[in-house]
Amino acid sequence: MSLFFYYLVLALSLGRARSLGEPGPLEDVVIDRYYIPKVCLREVQMGDFVRYHYNGTFQDGTKFDSSYDRGATVAGVAGVGRLITGMDRGLQGMCVNERRHLIVPPHLGYGSIGVAGMIPPDTTLYFDVIMLDIWNKEDKLQITTLHKPERCNRTVENTDFVRYHYNGTLLDGTPFDSSYGKDSTYDTYVGSGWLIKGMDQGLLGMCAGEKRRIVIPPFLAYGEKGYGTVIPPQASLVFYVHLVDLHNPKDGISLEHLEVPTSCKRKSVTGDFVRYHYNGTLMDGSLFDSSYSRNHTYDTYIGKGYVIPGMDQGLQGVCIGERRRIVIPPHLAYGESGAGNKIPGSAVLIFDVHIIDFHNPTDSVEIETVYRPEDCNVTTQDRAFVRYHYNCSLLDGTKLFSSHDYEHPQEATLGTNKVIEGLNVGLLNMCVGEKRIIIVPPHLGHGESGTQGVPGSAVLRFEIELLHQEPGVPEGYLFIWHNEPPANLFEAMDLNKDGEVPSEEFSAFIKSQVADGKGRMMPGVDPEKVVTDMFQNQDRNKDGKITAEELKLKSDEDQVKHEEL
Repeated sequence: MSLFFYYLVLALSLGRARSLGEPGPLEDVVIDRYYIPKVCLREVQMGDFVRYHYNGTFQDGTKFDSSYDRGATVAGVAGVGRLITGMDRGLQGMCVNERRHLIVPPHLGYGSIGVAGMIPPDTTLYFDVIMLDIWNKEDKLQITTLHKPERCNRTVENTDFVRYHYNGTLLDGTPFDSSYGKDSTYDTYVGSGWLIKGMDQGLLGMCAGEKRRIVIPPFLAYGEKGYGTVIPPQASLVFYVHLVDLHNPKDGISLEHLEVPTSCKRKSVTGDFVRYHYNGTLMDGSLFDSSYSRNHTYDTYIGKGYVIPGMDQGLQGVCIGERRRIVIPPHLAYGESGAGNKIPGSAVLIFDVHIIDFHNPTDSVEIETVYRPEDCNVTTQDRAFVRYHYNCSLLDGTKLFSSHDYEHPQEATLGTNKVIEGLNVGLLNMCVGEKRIIIVPPHLGHGESGTQGVPGSAVLRFEIELLHQEPGVPEGYLFIWHNEPPANLFEAMDLNKDGEVPSEEFSAFIKSQVADGKGRMMPGVDPEKVVTDMFQNQDRNKDGKITAEELKLKSDEDQVKHEEL
């Protein structure tokens, strides 16, 4: 029991004991402030509740009492007569962590009575005191904002679920707990009685990323009982708090449109296949994933459960080229369990997404005519040979290929699988000189796998200018007549009338028919190769010449409309 709470009432006068070498009478307490902290936020005043340690000795150094020996601080109210007068006076004006040496004369200590068996009458007392805590019943929570982020779209309210790191100390700086040492945030609901009252109040109004110093008086903390061996009774607590994130179980996703294209012909809907880049961070800015680091978009259907529910919702209604921030509460992300070692349980996730393109598996080719000549009488048809310039890019503007990078324009025969299906469709019914923009969905382009230089599932944009076109020949044909062929084709072909047609005569005859406009060969192929192939088709016994028996029109063989050798 502390001697400062020991009151002795004597009915008999006691003889005056011999003093222990008193140096002389003192009028008041002698105070030596031998350590004063640089920062003193508060000084002891009358009526304050204080908590301190002390050693009490006589003049010769003999110890008569010590709070250290009892392993417990002294706690009480200063300046209201509950302590000896000398101690009451000696504690006034002290700061937390201040150390004082007090000399208390007998009349301000235990006077002429003393304490039987412990302190002789008329004894001057010497105390070494360190102040550990000061508070008052009128105190309120003290909140100091140490850091506040520039962006703060939302602050903590009652019933929110918060995740925060903290260091907890007593008022004198003695640490008693820390979340950092546990390698995990402290996760809890606010205003639901799961925290001490002071922390419930101190977290209100905080932004994610904010740092606060919260000083909590004992009656808003653990009060008279303290907590275990680490928090003494009647201890003020100091928490250094870093709020990592917050959400409410009633929250939905939050959207912020960072950049929306001025032109948005179509917005994504459930069932669309979207390709996008993203950075994924926690609310404190910690990066947990990024498609950019893999140099590959994230490609998925939306609204079908292939991604977390919050992302399924957040990608609805996007435009191609849009940049959007999607904030997803944990119950729409990875919940209480988190994911891997980078997404903690109950974490709010922030995705900054950039929509590269999207399409629907039911999409067809989109054709926009930029320019069409007035005298447009002849248009490209299936099997036509075309020559055109093109620029090919992704929908985000990334250039892939251009015919202008090569010596000659692009050439192709339509309907022969020489170009992707979507481009083939886009080149039909064009006039020479016409310009078009052709949007090709991936299932009519290079599909899920893509090709060299083209990402998988990419929507392609072609800028086309048709330079030349000439009608082709039906599939399987190398040559067709414009009108009826000669009545006796073999005789017309047998130029020297020797009953057989070698390759030289065959070549001369076919070229003359083309020159006279009576027929045409397959365009876009070397004429010599076409003639050689035609001759080899007719030279059925491969003896280097064609006889009347060997020569047959293709119409005789497959009964098609056009006639061809």
